[in-house]
Amino acid sequence: MMTATHISQLVSEALAEDVGAGDITAQLVDPGVQANGSIITREAGILCGVAFATETFRQIAPTCHINWHLQDGDAIAAGATLCDLSGPARALLTGERTALNFLQLLSGTATTASHYAARVAHTGVKLLDTRKTIPGLRLAQKYAVKCGGCHNHRIGLFDAFLIKENHIAAAGGVGEAIAAARQVAPDKPVEIEVETGAELELALAAGADRIMLDNFSLEALRDAVAHSAGRAELEASGNVTDDTLVAIAETGVDLISIGALTKHVKALDLSMRMD
Repeated sequence: MMTATHISQLVSEALAEDVGAGDITAQLVDPGVQANGSIITREAGILCGVAFATETFRQIAPTCHINWHLQDGDAIAAGATLCDLSGPARALLTGERTALNFLQLLSGTATTASHYAARVAHTGVKLLDTRKTIPGLRLAQKYAVKCGGCHNHRIGLFDAFLIKENHIAAAGGVGEAIAAARQVAPDKPVEIEVETGAELELALAAGADRIMLDNFSLEALRDAVAHSAGRAELEASGNVTDDTLVAIAETGVDLISIGALTKHVKALDLSMRMD
């Protein structure tokens, strides 16, 4: 999903946004000055974004060298040194913010995912992200979700069906919408959102691969699991918070989608220090 080409493109766009015609403050430093530095974390979490930070400094000055002590997916303790850097002082100063922006966001995403995954580790449920991502950074954030121990829902509107209330109304009903999906793209998985037990039965009868149970109560989720008896994957969605997550997972649903994995992420507190 994440390729070196994609990472390079995102980094290039981020540097163009930040550096523009040139880093005028870095020009205060003699171009011949070499420097050493390190990136540290002020709080615990899960590291993610190593390739982005490395590519940032590579694009500014290929002579920059980074020695990583940890890799994506590793747990990091507050105060830990993540990497050591060396190279032209100007390059390190210019790349600092872009590198940290990638690392902080993606590590924050991975850390959030890890927190949620740990809370339901005693169940068999899989936690899924959503399409509620920062524009342009969807693949990066979904990669970070996996680094944190959760799973990816569909990537976009092209790789799987998710038939929701308005689609159902426009298509003429639950059965009609599922039948139309099988005609449009027979090789793509078909998921449909339902809001009642009656709609659940229609979706099961029509052969949906996955059924999203939208804002079902805990009792209704348990009933849906018993009634479906494995005929389709069941995904709980809506009103999933840190407080409600465990109870929802313990109903026996197969999947839980959580927009907060990517939408409400708090960046991890990282900084770069130079000698």
